[in-house]
Amino acid sequence: MAQSLALSAPFLSFTKCSSRFSHCAAAATALFRTLSCTPLNPSPLPRLLHSMATASDRSSPLQNPLHFPSSAIKIPTGCAIKTVDSASNGSDHPSLVVVSFYRFADFPDHASFRKPLKDLCEELRVSGGIILAPEGINGSICGTRESVERVLSFIQSDKRLKGLRMVESPVTPEDEAIHHGHTSSSPVGAGEDAPFRWDHVRVKLKKEIVTFGDPSVMPTKMVGKYVKPRDWNALISDPETMVIDVRNMYEIRIGKFKRAVDPCTNAFREFPTWIDEQFEMKKSEESENASTEDGTHMQSENGKQKSLPRVAMYCTGGIRCEKASSFLLSKGFKEVYHLEGGILKYLEEVPKGESLWEGECFVFDKRVSVEHGLVPGTHKLCYGCKQPISNEDMKSPEWEYGVSCPYCFSSKSEEEKERARARQRQFETWGIIGGPDKGRRNPNPVKFSGEDDSKSRRFPNSI
Repeated sequence: MAQSLALSAPFLSFTKCSSRFSHCAAAATALFRTLSCTPLNPSPLPRLLHSMATASDRSSPLQNPLHFPSSAIKIPTGCAIKTVDSASNGSDHPSLVVVSFYRFADFPDHASFRKPLKDLCEELRVSGGIILAPEGINGSICGTRESVERVLSFIQSDKRLKGLRMVESPVTPEDEAIHHGHTSSSPVGAGEDAPFRWDHVRVKLKKEIVTFGDPSVMPTKMVGKYVKPRDWNALISDPETMVIDVRNMYEIRIGKFKRAVDPCTNAFREFPTWIDEQFEMKKSEESENASTEDGTHMQSENGKQKSLPRVAMYCTGGIRCEKASSFLLSKGFKEVYHLEGGILKYLEEVPKGESLWEGECFVFDKRVSVEHGLVPGTHKLCYGCKQPISNEDMKSPEWEYGVSCPYCFSSKSEEEKERARARQRQFETWGIIGGPDKGRRNPNPVKFSGEDDSKSRRFPNSI
């Protein structure tokens, strides 16, 4: 069983060495001793030190570049050490929950909410990402149930944010290990934003909690009709209902509902244009749209009346449908429905045997995709383009770990690929992009084993 060491002194995460540095273990020990002399951050939270792989490990394939034995590191005398079994989940480490939530609200003073919210998350060791904007709040957080509930209660203590729409997801033992600090396997290019990165939360200020690009669309004023997951099948099975997937192409590629229309968008802000083109709407003639008594007809570009269908739309958690349905209502659509709680709620509540869902659902965290019951799916992430890839995709000659996949290979220049390879080498060698001196103004020179003082050198920031 893998073990990790929790130390009170500052730490660096180290991974498998490249063949260029045959004495990296000795260098790592020297650097750790140097840093241990003067603590840079007297935080009461435990810190972790992960070991270097031995020389015999160098030839093994890279499966988990940040997780390997602690036996290769000699710990300096005087350090407080606590050994934790990474497979255990004892009383010291209660089980975790992941909660995605959002709320549209009139929130002009959102910026003042950032610091107290971030401070509380850090105090409770709740990780994840939260967006604050004048139109409300949107986030996904991970922590113990008690901690997460305290954060959600604090958010809803502001009466404008009461009634958060929430979806809870289970957490795998691996994710719990990451959160509690047993291991640190955040992948290259995604570690900073992964909700499960332990002891790390981002609270960002933005113009919108979900980018649509049209400030006139206000879900607080009007929104489509919510449909419970148990009633969704009947609605989308009706041939008179047009089912629209509001997500992007790379999300739809790995899973969707039966009969769903793919708008072929690369970003949510492209959705309004697709609606205008799909239903031959002209922005300059919006005010001249003709309608019947029930308002279900419109004027098309050729002057003929065109019937607007009943629309049922869905997205991952429901937030994009709030804006999309509001937009359609502003365009004259009268029957606009959307799946309450999104795909995630549907997969949680509807048994697989009754489901009309096909494939897996892409999620914006390190799980990459989920299946029925919200269990982690089979897809991985290409860290060159952040798109989901299947096991079959990884058999392609265009697949290169941390660099490219069949979906981005042709769009990347050789220069971009070389930069990605350099970044990946840094990560495989040091466990951090930019090298272990990243963020330090005066990195300490470290002597490699067998070298004299004249040959001591700094750890490189690029490899």
